Amino acid sequence: MTVPTVDLLAPASAPIAASGSASAEGILRRQRARESSARTYARSFPIVPASAEGMTIEGTDGRRYLDCLSGAGTLALGHNHPVALEAVRRTLDSGAPLHVLDLATPEKDDFTDALFATLPPAFADRARIHFCGPAGTDAVEAALKLTQTATGRRGLLAFTGAYHGMTAGALAATGNVAAKERVAGGGAGEVTRLPYPYAYRCPFGIGGERGADLSATYVQRLVDDPSGGVVRPAAMILEVVQGEGGVVAAPDGWLRAMRRITSEREIPLIVDEVQTGVGRTGAFWAVEHSGIVPDVMVMSKAIGGGLPLAVIVYDESYDGWLPGAHTGTFRGNTLAMAAGAATLRYVAREGLVERAAVVGARMTARLEGLRGRLPMIGDVRGRGLMIGVELVDPEAEPDACGSRPAAPDLADRVRAACLARGLIVELGGRFGSTVRLLPPLVITDEETEAVLERLSDALTEVSAQASGRPA
Repeated sequence: MTVPTVDLLAPASAPIAASGSASAEGILRRQRARESSARTYARSFPIVPASAEGMTIEGTDGRRYLDCLSGAGTLALGHNHPVALEAVRRTLDSGAPLHVLDLATPEKDDFTDALFATLPPAFADRARIHFCGPAGTDAVEAALKLTQTATGRRGLLAFTGAYHGMTAGALAATGNVAAKERVAGGGAGEVTRLPYPYAYRCPFGIGGERGADLSATYVQRLVDDPSGGVVRPAAMILEVVQGEGGVVAAPDGWLRAMRRITSEREIPLIVDEVQTGVGRTGAFWAVEHSGIVPDVMVMSKAIGGGLPLAVIVYDESYDGWLPGAHTGTFRGNTLAMAAGAATLRYVAREGLVERAAVVGARMTARLEGLRGRLPMIGDVRGRGLMIGVELVDPEAEPDACGSRPAAPDLADRVRAACLARGLIVELGGRFGSTVRLLPPLVITDEETEAVLERLSDALTEVSAQASGRPA
């Protein structure tokens, strides 16, 4: 496996070329003055990227950062990987049309071959694909519309902690209350909210396997209860690992129970693999951990090789749409299909799925060891290279499950301390108190150690400050 070589020893506090500083300040000032107040990452990371390679971003001021955000999981191969760049250059040089709506092209045909080759055979053998707009939320909308059309029903089963996007239907399925409160009606559609198993903050207050079992029992009894208020829905939608929800992974047994419940009641099961797909969790698709075969899979982010692309793949029995039933102007993104096909094949060929499982387990174990020293670390969890560190108030009394109140202020300080050390991490979960790691699948052993060292230093410093001890 060929990975770009980077200088891991140039921290954010040691600029390489200070001449760009004034320019960076001006760009940031103009961004604040001209861009929407809805901007997010720009508030947390006041940097101006000028170049990037692999896992390293260099700002216009010459400062370098290890990127554990990876475009919110989009950059499976990191920044500007040679495989993706070569595919883009080859396509540009070929004279291929870059925008073709839904016309057939060699690039689309090749991408579909590459994608279907990664799918579980039981799913791929009966699969149809629909190319959507450029973002995951567009694909979620398509999946909802597909199942509504196929079943003639309108309701939806969705889960606490879920994140499916910010357009109307996807937002209705999303669990984040703050995001929904800002929109009149909280998005469109009739949604029944179900309890997602979350061992550290169990919705039933008991945690562990018993909590997951209760969740499955609750779901089954609710949908079967003639007085439960739930009309048979068009679909159930879930994430195998809730990313924005705080890196909460569903137990495999619970996922199999959801598949059984929906199959027995002829309720289509939609699995949102926008962030978990393309090797992120240590399986090419997160459904493979449990062995379930969904009716619809929603895919975006890494499938485009760093460029905008979103699709749904679904069982052919649901293909009841009429021509034009769901469209999108930019569904024919030739460059994204070329980069995506190259990325999918590289991930499979170079064993990056297996490496994500190994490196992720190593990182999680190291962070779990740190939890024993720092009481503000309430929980360490994840799957593969999708890792979360939930921070809590170490002085508060634990609840019946042993969990303490979330500490978003400490999480904010850890994120800032990481940035000062040249490490980009983002927050998620309840109250934004979970530090999230989404490094590219090509992360090297040296980069892994640098990430763990910088994060450990940041956590230790903030913990000492919070307790009044010297760092």
